[in-house]
Amino acid sequence: MTQAANHSATLPSLSGGLYAFFFDVDGTLAAIQSRPESVFIPANVIDQLQQLSSLCNGALALVSGRPIAQLDALSAPLKTPAAGVHGAERRDSQGEFHRITLPVEVEQTLREELQHAMAQWPGTQLESKGMAFALHYRQAMQHEQDVMRLAEQSVKRFPGLALQPGKCVVEIKPQGIDKGAAIRDFMQKPPFTGRIPVFIGDDLTDEKGFLTVNAMQGISVKVGEGASQARYRLNDVDAVYGWLERSLLQLKHDNVGKEFRL
Repeated sequence: MTQAANHSATLPSLSGGLYAFFFDVDGTLAAIQSRPESVFIPANVIDQLQQLSSLCNGALALVSGRPIAQLDALSAPLKTPAAGVHGAERRDSQGEFHRITLPVEVEQTLREELQHAMAQWPGTQLESKGMAFALHYRQAMQHEQDVMRLAEQSVKRFPGLALQPGKCVVEIKPQGIDKGAAIRDFMQKPPFTGRIPVFIGDDLTDEKGFLTVNAMQGISVKVGEGASQARYRLNDVDAVYGWLERSLLQLKHDNVGKEFRL
């Protein structure tokens, strides 16, 4: 059963442990915008992520519904291990890519059908990710039920696909792909293996990531309101920035005059 993330508990100190960090992007490292292409990560936050990555010997990954190419553009010049499209594509610490793709005929047919249907609903937006599709309705909330019905019908027609609801969006993606599986894969290989996972996210798409991290006795953090499997909570994106800054100061203090252990 989904539980309310703990509002009152202070996030545990990161002092004295070996940690691996996983961050969602939209709504976590970047404020939600009216259109997905308007999202940005502030330059000082990118710099802090770079410092954190160095402190943990590269055990930091972005885990997002966005394709990896978009993650790289948003976080440049930082380039981390990453899971894009909820894990349908993944870049490991060696820079090697792993991708799950849809059959060409399925991708083409589904894209054409979705484009045709959503053209009837002004304000909705179809985002094609190659192996997945995001149906956005943030600017057309009156069409939420239309978009959901379209997505449900599409999944019924094409076996092997699944729905992933989010904030003002529903995604169509391959079955068995989620952020929890992506985090689990990262944790099985260096530099992540043997570390305590820390995952921060804000959306329904992050819940399986929280469950995976909880099972590993890690630190799961929900950003914003709403019931969640996460064990801790930060109020908003600004609170994430504050936590990141405080954590860096603590880690740097802990490591003054000695070899970085984190």
